[in-house]
Amino acid sequence: MGFYQFRQKQLIPAGLDQVWNFISNPANLSKITPPGMDFTITSESEGEMYPGQIISYKVKPLFNIPTTWVTEITHVKEKHYFVDEQRIGPYQMWHHEHFLKEVPGGVEMMDIISYQPPLGFLGAIANRLIIKKKLAQIFAYRKAALETMFGKQDV
Repeated sequence: MGFYQFRQKQLIPAGLDQVWNFISNPANLSKITPPGMDFTITSESEGEMYPGQIISYKVKPLFNIPTTWVTEITHVKEKHYFVDEQRIGPYQMWHHEHFLKEVPGGVEMMDIISYQPPLGFLGAIANRLIIKKKLAQIFAYRKAALETMFGKQDV
């Protein structure tokens, strides 16, 4: 069974309040997810994020196959970080940490995704051939979408 991590860092030239208010609102996920994934939130997602919040989606992560994905917000420290963990979905395990830090010129955002594909050694092969590239594409789109919204600045 393979266990993997994906990391992405981005400097967003905006204030911490503005970035936190956007990134911590589940309703904004569709704005930073590639359109081809047909991302739709199927649960109530308005209001302030809180530990224990369950968010369900319909999404097409691979091969245009619709998938139900359910995550739980497990930790929140306002304006610093939050963590979502998959409860139902395509991975054996998915743990996504979102960190924000005020720095000169804006906010540094760091995403750390720890994940384990399903199907043991077949999942390890799928990760090498497909999954890690797909994650890189999704987060490249997310980075570009955030640059469009907030401006561009490299870390």
